[in-house]
Amino acid sequence: GYRQEQLADGRFALHRGHAAFVDARTLRVTPRDGSAPYEVTADSILIATGSAISRLDLPGLEEVGSLTSDDVLDSDTLSTSVIVLGGGAIALEMAHYYEGLGVKVAVVQRSPHVLKDLDPDVSDALVHAFSTRGLEVYTGTELLHAGRSESGEKTITFRQGGGDITLAAHEILQALGRHPNTDGLALENAGIETVKGRVPADARQATPVAHIFAAGDVCGPYEVVHTAIEQGECAATNAAVLLGRLPAARARSMDYRLRLLGIFTEPQVASVGMTEKDAAAEGLAVEVATYPFDDHGKSMVLGETEGFVKLLARKDTGELVGGAVVGPEAVELIHEIVVAMHFRATAADLAKIPHYHSTLSEIWTYPAEQLADNTGPAHDA
Repeated sequence: GYRQEQLADGRFALHRGHAAFVDARTLRVTPRDGSAPYEVTADSILIATGSAISRLDLPGLEEVGSLTSDDVLDSDTLSTSVIVLGGGAIALEMAHYYEGLGVKVAVVQRSPHVLKDLDPDVSDALVHAFSTRGLEVYTGTELLHAGRSESGEKTITFRQGGGDITLAAHEILQALGRHPNTDGLALENAGIETVKGRVPADARQATPVAHIFAAGDVCGPYEVVHTAIEQGECAATNAAVLLGRLPAARARSMDYRLRLLGIFTEPQVASVGMTEKDAAAEGLAVEVATYPFDDHGKSMVLGETEGFVKLLARKDTGELVGGAVVGPEAVELIHEIVVAMHFRATAADLAKIPHYHSTLSEIWTYPAEQLADNTGPAHDA
């Protein structure tokens, strides 16, 4: 309701309907109330249509039926057992949600690791924590078909390690990601060609058609809320510059050096900046240090000892370039590393900063001290 009030408070004209490009400056709007379509023209346009749930083309799945994350959030009933298809953030958060309510859960992921964009040690730590609670996780699978058991439960059959496995549950949840919501926009009429469904946008959030901008899931590259907000602000600023409403000096560009991810499972997972895989792909020499929560006083007192913290620093300068956490309050803890990286702090800088005892935050000092001893000019290979 609050958002609806903001949209209708008179600051701008609100058109409720489906839009499609007629040309690069004209949109045809089909109103939601069924009234006649009409055209709107503009000197600058922002495409921010978000994403839609991706559905799996798996034999038998449409016949037996399945849920999406939207269905779960709207549901007023609870399944007794669930098979979750997918190993990304949404899949694992939904799996944790169900498991926390006492539902028997199995996760089936096609890639060798869940959270495939993170380093394997991070995903492995989460899977270990899940497994200790009885939540089953299958990775490196090939989905074969869906069906029903003799007792009427829904089934998923997949291949793993050369053998076929069939799981049965009361419900199946599809959580295999989302895709850009561009269907029906007629982007070709504006001279924009999508790339695997995504609207191409540069660091200024401008598309190949200079006065058309894009922000959020519709263009990527990272589908998280805070990034979409920043992209929208960047696009709006640059549109204002283009229209002569702001000076050129106010132009903005996106910088993903501090790309941030948080996953609200138990334990939580969070990361910022580079992974080891990213550093290797860029040919950047880094040192890596970790420290486990099961050897940290505050987490032991809390009884939350699963997981670890991890820091990456440039070998030549010691500058922090990445961090990750699997463990208690991970999504809160990661922000200390975000701030440090924003100011281009070195591991030695972080090691010098006072940390109160006994707190979860002081765990960062251990990998920071280790990296401080192993990075910098004296250690540059």
